[in-house]
Amino acid sequence: MANAEILNLKPQRVWAHFYELTQIPRPTGHMKEVTQFIADFGKSLDLETEQDKVGNVLIRKPAAKGFESKQTVILQSHLDMVPQKNSDIKHDFTKDPIETYVDGDKVKARSTTLGADNGIGVAMMMAVLEDNTLNHPAIEALFTVDEEVGMNGAFGLQKGVLKGTLMLNLDTEEEGELCVGCAGGTDVNVTFRYKEDVEIDKGDVAFKISLRGLKGGHSGTQIHLGRANANKLMNRFLKDIVRNYEARLAGIQGGTLRNAIPRESFAIITIPEQLSDDLMDLVQEYEDLFNEEFAGIEQGITFEAEKTELPKSLIPSEIQDDLINAVEGCPNGVISMLADFPGVVESSLNLAIVESSKGKIEVKLLVRSSSESRKEWVCSSVESVFLLAGAKVEFDGAYPGWQPNASSELLLTMEKVYMDKFGKRPSVVVVHAGLECGIIQSNVDHPLDIVSFGPTIIGAHSPDEYVEIESVSNTYDYLISVLEEIG
Repeated sequence: MANAEILNLKPQRVWAHFYELTQIPRPTGHMKEVTQFIADFGKSLDLETEQDKVGNVLIRKPAAKGFESKQTVILQSHLDMVPQKNSDIKHDFTKDPIETYVDGDKVKARSTTLGADNGIGVAMMMAVLEDNTLNHPAIEALFTVDEEVGMNGAFGLQKGVLKGTLMLNLDTEEEGELCVGCAGGTDVNVTFRYKEDVEIDKGDVAFKISLRGLKGGHSGTQIHLGRANANKLMNRFLKDIVRNYEARLAGIQGGTLRNAIPRESFAIITIPEQLSDDLMDLVQEYEDLFNEEFAGIEQGITFEAEKTELPKSLIPSEIQDDLINAVEGCPNGVISMLADFPGVVESSLNLAIVESSKGKIEVKLLVRSSSESRKEWVCSSVESVFLLAGAKVEFDGAYPGWQPNASSELLLTMEKVYMDKFGKRPSVVVVHAGLECGIIQSNVDHPLDIVSFGPTIIGAHSPDEYVEIESVSNTYDYLISVLEEIG
């Protein structure tokens, strides 16, 4: 179905604004066009609109008649999206719009991330702002920038700007869930430096090794699913081929984003020409092995080798071995679970990126935990592994978790509204993802009662991302009902 057919879906205001957002390139770090769009939108409604130094846009809407005495409510979503695409398509996330289509009861994108995370939340906020028939308290609509990498918008929020005492974050991805807490995180940056080896054995030939077809996904909300990590699989193979087949590593590129489970990895190796057939057999064996080991989790992992031009240089053998052993030995995936919330991950590690360039290899990881002490312990474990391998290890981008409020009046009200509206009790959860709630809370001068919710979004941070159409309608109706009740 055609791109604009989402305009026929209900609620039409929400889908119309989401469609507008799909036409504006908005990967993390490229916020100028979308923030201008949101600011112009607020001004077009004659609402008080301001933009801060980091780019966040705040639009204030007065209370509806009869609601002036109620507490001001903050609505909050982030404007950026994760740029992930299948390797077989050409798409420039800084220039090209997202091509959406309706597939039964879902909205998807063609071979790219959809941007429903968090575009649907943004669209719902825009719909509330422009609809003057709604009953609601005074609203502060906060549109933050650059959430997906670094939480820069939330961190850059100036103290004292927000006056609201209740906050609805619209960045949760399961209809019927009310989120009251989330994990914090820390970026781990590893660097190997070396002088390139320009001596390539005579008789060696070069192959490009390609690992594709993994599901990837959100490194927080989907880390418990046990999906394959392309960097772990590739380095497992490289250890074998280097140790037993006289191979040398010339270059490697695995993963693209710190907060996405790596879906693909590519390596350039050299090997004695007489072992070429053995290499091809081994690659096939590993493809079969990977598909067998991840049966029921992954589907259609492809592992291929094709001849390529000899590289001009190699990674020195000692650096090559240190890298492979460290990546092989580094923990990955779920580290610990929460005792108070069964089935919820407490701590995890995503070995997100392994990439070489001239004289340098960078490994980028993301540690998440709802426990600060556990987060520090996992970071220390990673540091130890890579320090033993002779690499430089640095930490950056740490952000706090959001601790549940056991006496939340907002939560009690939202539970009641949900039961009245849908005839069942919502799930109250803590999620293993990096929401901005804790950071925003730390940048407000007064107590802030927060609950996060949203429609069902599956496959966020991967080209498999989709949003369930009915859940968008249900979530928006629920949002309107909550605004009428709270405050």
